[in-house]
Amino acid sequence: MSTLTPAPPRPVRETPVFQPELVYFEPASLDYPKGRRIMEYVKDKGLPYRMTTSHNRITGLPGESETEQYKIAKRTLVVGVRKTLKFDQSKPSAEYALPLATGCMGHCHYCYLQTTLGAKPYVRVYVNTEEIFRAAKAYIEERAPEITRFEAACTSDPVGLEPITGSLAEAILFMAKEPLGRLRFVTKFHHVDSLLPLEHNGHTRIRFSVNADYVIRQFEPATSRFHERIEAAGKIARAGYPLGFIIAPIIWYDGWQEGYAELLARLGEALPAEAARDLTFELIQHRFTKTAKATILKRYPKTKLEMDEEKRKKKWGRWGQNKYVYPDDQADALRMFLSERIFETFPSARIDYFT
Repeated sequence: MSTLTPAPPRPVRETPVFQPELVYFEPASLDYPKGRRIMEYVKDKGLPYRMTTSHNRITGLPGESETEQYKIAKRTLVVGVRKTLKFDQSKPSAEYALPLATGCMGHCHYCYLQTTLGAKPYVRVYVNTEEIFRAAKAYIEERAPEITRFEAACTSDPVGLEPITGSLAEAILFMAKEPLGRLRFVTKFHHVDSLLPLEHNGHTRIRFSVNADYVIRQFEPATSRFHERIEAAGKIARAGYPLGFIIAPIIWYDGWQEGYAELLARLGEALPAEAARDLTFELIQHRFTKTAKATILKRYPKTKLEMDEEKRKKKWGRWGQNKYVYPDDQADALRMFLSERIFETFPSARIDYFT
């Protein structure tokens, strides 16, 4: 009797590096070396590009609906100059936001950038990084002898843009020379190889936004996969960077215990022992506002994201809107389960906050 030979497993396609479909240049951006380098990159890749006096004046994107235009905007890159060098605060992650880019190519259904970036969420990168770093140095000197932390991922995911800009590498090298300066950023992308050989002096903490595999597959399109992020975290740890993880948004779904237990187990297998001695976790439960809910349902009408106000606890947000979080019993169960699994796997880890 013949037996069937099982088919070989299909190769898993690696999440590709972001490549825009259309690029706009503000004229002043070409006065800077980085702007000219990006122009060379665009021409070398054969990407269509246009000039614009300002990102606010970009009109006429293709698409028959706002949803289609939104998706196209997410694939549109605007190269410009950061005019405002007054940095925003970035609590609780850091003292200040380091403005390297605005907008993200990911399509995470729950993301707060859905509402804060408006109807045209172009991905914008800033070419005047030397001016930005000089401003950062002034903030460092102003707070001396205290250490000043800068968050580089408040309004974007700079790792996804690094192959185009190189701005993160510049920021890491800048901060390595600042005794009182520290850099932090978080990413959902695994394209970190260019950062591995840099002399970082331990002044940059790289954090990965991780989640249960179910959450990544259902709610985080156009980002790196579960296993890719975990493998990248191992690379960063072996390169000697201080490492951290943001588990966010923590979502209550059927099977959440198994999903988050698997996540912590996989992290434990991937990280070298030395990384666990200085490891941070930030835990953020899923929340939404009515404004965000309306936007999400318009842009992702088939989403499985649970946003039933009747099942949630109302909490006043600092931006003048109520936000809806899990009731106390569910939030406590999530916090306790994750905290126990974290300390079982990484006894020396630090949980910075649960919110």
